[in-house]
Amino acid sequence: MLGVMTDSPTANAMRRALRRARDGVALDVTEAAVLLQARGDDLRDLAASAARVRDAGLEAAGRPGVITYSKSVFIPLTRLCRDKCHYCTFVTVPGKLRRAGHGMFMSPDEVLDIARRGAELGCKEALITLGDKPEDRWPEARAWLEAEGYDDTIAYVRAMAIRILEETGLLPHLNPGVMTWTDFQRLKPVAPSMGMMLETTATRLWSEPGGPHYGSPDKEPAVRLRVLEDAGRSSVPFTSGLLIGIGETYEERADSLFALRRVARSYHGIQELIIQNFRAKPDTAMRGMPDAELDDLVATVAVARHIMGPSACLQAPPNLVDAEYGRLIGAGIDDWGGVSPLTPDHVNPERPWPHIDELAARSAEEGFELRERLCVYPEFVQRGEPWLDPRLLPHVRALSDADTGLAAPDATPVGLPWQEPDEGYVAASGRTDLHRTIDTAGRTSDRRDDFDEVYGDWEALREQAAPGMVPSRVDGDIRAALRRAADDPTKLTDDEALALLHADGPALDALCGVADDLRASAVGDDVTYIVTRNINFTNVCYTGCRFCAFAQRRTDADAYTLSLDQVADRAAQAWDVGAVEVCMQGGIHPDLPGTAYFDIARAVKERVPGMHVHAFSPMEVVNGATRTGMSIRDWLTAAKEAGLDSIPGTAAEILDDEVRWILTKGKLPTATWIEVIETAHEVGLRSSSTMMYGHVDQPRHWLGHLRTLAGIQEKALAKGVEGFTEFVTLPFIHTNAPVYLAGIARPGPTTRDNRAVTAMARILLYPHIRNIQTSWVKLGTEGAAEMLRSGANDLGGTLMEETISRMAGSSYGSYRSVKDLIAIADAAGRPARPRTTLYGDVPEERQRAATASDGHLPRLLPVLGD
Repeated sequence: MLGVMTDSPTANAMRRALRRARDGVALDVTEAAVLLQARGDDLRDLAASAARVRDAGLEAAGRPGVITYSKSVFIPLTRLCRDKCHYCTFVTVPGKLRRAGHGMFMSPDEVLDIARRGAELGCKEALITLGDKPEDRWPEARAWLEAEGYDDTIAYVRAMAIRILEETGLLPHLNPGVMTWTDFQRLKPVAPSMGMMLETTATRLWSEPGGPHYGSPDKEPAVRLRVLEDAGRSSVPFTSGLLIGIGETYEERADSLFALRRVARSYHGIQELIIQNFRAKPDTAMRGMPDAELDDLVATVAVARHIMGPSACLQAPPNLVDAEYGRLIGAGIDDWGGVSPLTPDHVNPERPWPHIDELAARSAEEGFELRERLCVYPEFVQRGEPWLDPRLLPHVRALSDADTGLAAPDATPVGLPWQEPDEGYVAASGRTDLHRTIDTAGRTSDRRDDFDEVYGDWEALREQAAPGMVPSRVDGDIRAALRRAADDPTKLTDDEALALLHADGPALDALCGVADDLRASAVGDDVTYIVTRNINFTNVCYTGCRFCAFAQRRTDADAYTLSLDQVADRAAQAWDVGAVEVCMQGGIHPDLPGTAYFDIARAVKERVPGMHVHAFSPMEVVNGATRTGMSIRDWLTAAKEAGLDSIPGTAAEILDDEVRWILTKGKLPTATWIEVIETAHEVGLRSSSTMMYGHVDQPRHWLGHLRTLAGIQEKALAKGVEGFTEFVTLPFIHTNAPVYLAGIARPGPTTRDNRAVTAMARILLYPHIRNIQTSWVKLGTEGAAEMLRSGANDLGGTLMEETISRMAGSSYGSYRSVKDLIAIADAAGRPARPRTTLYGDVPEERQRAATASDGHLPRLLPVLGD
């Protein structure tokens, strides 16, 4: 039933839309809404063209005439929920559970009993379904979790998924409702696939009293779409779909399908769409609402097929259609979903599953062979990483056919270790001399050979980036803004700051003069630098950052991973030539355990106890925490105990998710970056702060970023926490950056941009962040000297090796001697002095060591084969 009447389409509109569908022309929302109303001969015409689209997709996928299903068990982990959907019979309340003799959650024994019996019957999927965040509404749920030792529901889901994998061999498919980006990182290593129905994009059904989702915070369409996008960013094979007939209009239903198409196109991570018809249930607020009609379901399936295209996988639950299987096959489905020989459909308990033999027979009547798949679709099985975590690959491969990616007919689920009991640091491999040869031989090629797939859909990204690339009109009075900046920079308004960020010509010169005067009063004339060594311990990474030319797959020619001994050797060499710090960061290597970071810090401290370990970006911190199952606070505390002294504030890029999700596919969102940084400061680990600019951003994004950093520091200082040590400007190096090679990003910042950003960083971060660092690696000698005249007071480090910017195409080398850095300060007319990571004085012994070896470093470390 539709909640708002929609005018019936004219015969001419229907004929035109049907013709476009038959001809394979892309439909728009209006045409889709017309076709959703097709009935009779029009519906048969629509279904026939949709079936042809489906058949072409199956042919291209190598399984013509195949319709799939998953043999599964349904595990309702908890029926408590914080939402109040008006059609739901799955959800209950604590009192009813107690009266029925049930706990607030299924116990581990209850979960494993179902999973074991399913395995004995040949099931391969454990569908874990539950209510959204019950602990937020029900104290009884919170008490149960605390009594059992779990921080939240997601922690219990993770624990049960691991036990199912290890003790039964079934593959968990997780439906825990709305998840955050961090939740995906926690759950991805334990489940090959996850899901959450979009249901509808009709916000009024959520926001207006009487709507089916009113009073349900997790049913806001914008929230659910964000979950789908976070799944794509996290490379999680994800199931979603629509629930039709709950009061939406045809236009709203069409809009929902196009929203799903947009996400699927952007991330290539939607593994299937379920088109589910509403069925009224007794004892619900919507018990009197009529069921969605079969014609409505058939039309929606057909329109979904046309919108989503031949490669999409479409499912309609067979237990909700009164055995009208032929009509759904004829409309373009290619999957029947999960079918259980053991457990009921707990969401629709009054509708039993069909017997698999019956489903096979009815599919055969329509000319289709029924084949079993896994919970994760064959395309993702064959793609492997990054869609499947390495710890899951043995479980998936044990049950899948290597040629088709479908379930292996003779496979029997058997529990396998989820990860090796003795998890340890991986062995050295690959091009471990890259730190040296990047300046001589260079990189093997300018891009990876999976360039067109790994970063998402470039055309969709280009459309997404276009609005943000348009410069804002600035009407502010720049002279008044300059006066305010000179008199009291803390009083600058956003409009004034934005005007200054756009300054050019004499106004820019004046701005840099104001910033330089402020620098002199804040920190004096000394230009500081640090004798440090960068150690990038691996460049193997599957995160999919679109600006990064450093990341490689294991098999790429330029991929490498250092051993712990090699890391320690490099640190020892750095100490010998006067270093006081090693700065260590690496790719998110799927084979490195979350404890590897502790091993790295410990290896350096054991070899060189006096070395300051400045290491592990917020992205690495989140990776370590989620892989170990620890909280961010506990992980950082453990890292500090292992030898970590401070963390780099990298992985920030631009702290604005509008820009962030164009630059990065799977990196942590702004809120999580802030959480990591603030937590690090609270546990006694200071950090730098950074901004990478000059790509798909605009000055308004720089302003927001700098205001965010100032707010974090002001909050830290108010609590007596020292917080940031400095702010580092990171101009975007475009040459080999994927987002530039795809024609989306501009070729880095201009000199004007660099001067304006440096000057405004000094002004906007005053007085909270005292030190502003410029990057000789990215700007060269003359560029760095210019920034010292524009408000900067620090040159960073000698580096000794630098791989990330060089892989991106920086032409300024990997090492600057102390004499070189002093010369840059001289060019700016300023004295120079060495510093420690925390801007303290460098011991005389360290200064003597640096002077003795300056400019003639030894050959940097043995490499494999040396």
